[in-house]
Amino acid sequence: MSNLKLTYFDFAGSRGEEIRLAFAIAGVEFDDNRLSFEAFSKLKSDLPFGSMPVLEVKDHGVISQTNAILRLVGRQHGLHPKNLFEAVRHDELMEAVEELRQRISATMRIEDAAVKKAARQKLATDYIAHWGAGVEQLIGAGPFLAGEQPSVADIKLYMAHKWISSGGIDDIPTDIFDPFTKFKTLADGMRNHPAVLKWYSSET
Repeated sequence: MSNLKLTYFDFAGSRGEEIRLAFAIAGVEFDDNRLSFEAFSKLKSDLPFGSMPVLEVKDHGVISQTNAILRLVGRQHGLHPKNLFEAVRHDELMEAVEELRQRISATMRIEDAAVKKAARQKLATDYIAHWGAGVEQLIGAGPFLAGEQPSVADIKLYMAHKWISSGGIDDIPTDIFDPFTKFKTLADGMRNHPAVLKWYSSET
């Protein structure tokens, strides 16, 4: 048994996957506890905020909230800046990814197909394109936010880029981030990182 137990849904996406990749890049062993949606519904009331992921740390209890967990892993394993203002820039982008998710998730609750399509098209034009430009402006010389080595913020940005460019969201163009070359370079660098490649090769 590891001293770390991560609990999340049994799929390779979103918030739980970000933490899995952070552990993979850090070379840290952890118990990857994957739940079905049915199992989560039974556990939900026992979770600190009724949501996942959660990380159980021996002698420190249960930690919730994705970005808090990522910052913990990042600070422990050199995947989050020590400089205060550099760290704030990374935190800014991590929160921006969460806001992007919330905006898109809101459209998933729209039942009328035509209304949903219109809402997503407007979101793509008015928000997501502007969001991508904001990310692009905050990436320095690259390939990653802090230079040659990835951070937990890079992982979140990669997952956001992958989510949209994979075509998993109807009516949001898969090429919406193509104009942002630094963002693409960052995402490509994460996808081809040896630890990420190893992680996904072990998943198959």
